[in-house]
Amino acid sequence: MTTTDEQQPPKRGRRGGVEDRWHTRAKDPVTGRRKRSTKYGKGNRWQGRFVDADGHEHMKTFALKDAAQQWVDQNTADLVTGKFVRKAAGERTVGEIAEQWIAAKAARKPKTVAGYRSLLDTCVLPTWRDTPLAGVDFAGVRSWVLAMQAGEHAVPEGARRRALSASRVIQAHQVLRQVLGDAVRLQLLPANPADGVELPRKAEAPKRFLDHGQVEALADAMPSVADRAMVYVLAYGGLRYGEAVALRRVDVNLDDGRLDVARSVTWVREQGAVEGTTKGHEARSVPVPAFLVEMLREHLGTLPKATGTLVFGGRDGWMTPGEFRWRFDPAATAAGVGGLTPHELRHTAASLAIRSGANVKVVQRMLGHKSATLTLDRYGHLFNDELDALATALNDARTAALKPAESTADIAQIVSMLDLSPTQISTLSDLLAGS
Repeated sequence: MTTTDEQQPPKRGRRGGVEDRWHTRAKDPVTGRRKRSTKYGKGNRWQGRFVDADGHEHMKTFALKDAAQQWVDQNTADLVTGKFVRKAAGERTVGEIAEQWIAAKAARKPKTVAGYRSLLDTCVLPTWRDTPLAGVDFAGVRSWVLAMQAGEHAVPEGARRRALSASRVIQAHQVLRQVLGDAVRLQLLPANPADGVELPRKAEAPKRFLDHGQVEALADAMPSVADRAMVYVLAYGGLRYGEAVALRRVDVNLDDGRLDVARSVTWVREQGAVEGTTKGHEARSVPVPAFLVEMLREHLGTLPKATGTLVFGGRDGWMTPGEFRWRFDPAATAAGVGGLTPHELRHTAASLAIRSGANVKVVQRMLGHKSATLTLDRYGHLFNDELDALATALNDARTAALKPAESTADIAQIVSMLDLSPTQISTLSDLLAGS
């Protein structure tokens, strides 16, 4: 039966053993000994063989039977534990595995997939596309990381070579590490050669936090009620820009003073605006201060009544970041906070909430962080005032607990020392009880 591309022969199951090359299985009927083979006396006598998980058979000859058995046992154990580098590792390239890896990311957010694609095309594949998996090692990955920092790495044809930022180097390494991690899970590599490579330290960009007066000045410098309301939603609700522009009338509950944040808009290269879930994939309810409730009520009064109407729409639907910045940037300069970005208003919201007394869990829920740990990592230094108050409270509690108890007046002893009438004794008792 002939096979086609669609119909391949079944792979052989895993097996292993040691064979005697010098003798056949058949026995001499007279002596009862196994007959000599045509290979008798030629080369090593013992041949070890095993079949890997891909169905590829591996063979090696040895002079001693024990050595052959040891080789088979070791490779069989490595197959079970995942240490055995299969034949396919020498045939499959990083580029092939990378394409399979990113194809499996189809369910992720479009912007995330586009970011992966960009990193593969500009940083990873120019160096690793045609490299066999078996040819990737720790030293090679480390050299590649250093080359990216120095601007000496391979780049796409026609692109200008330049040193990459620490952030970009880290991202590129993470993508290669994930691709090679897929190869490990497919049992094409025994371990991930990208693990443990030292990466450059990413400098933490300083965060700017506005106070109430600066937010007010910024909002006053915006040209319309809608723009002023947008500034306040970002600065007091902590919404991301994409979450704010995705708000619809149905998401604004003015009676309860809440914004229901369930969607976000991102702009993806070659795709344009894409609406999806929030960054954390979870909806949240954000409190709205009373002054902003009235401003939103005024703004919504100018919009169509349909529940699907965008609260902060643009000229052609979604309000693009560039469209908003065209008005935001001059207003920031006029308010004395030039260079401010809309995302810094999210930092401002965290700062204002913390300084108003909100605890970390409340701030986490408002911002939509996955965990309070993430909130503390980013804004923990703003809780210093609360730590000072805690220290004061602990000191006061200790002082009160260790203060000597006041002695109670002994009425009988006082009476015995004084010549008092019954009426005077009753009056004294009342006075001491009232003290």
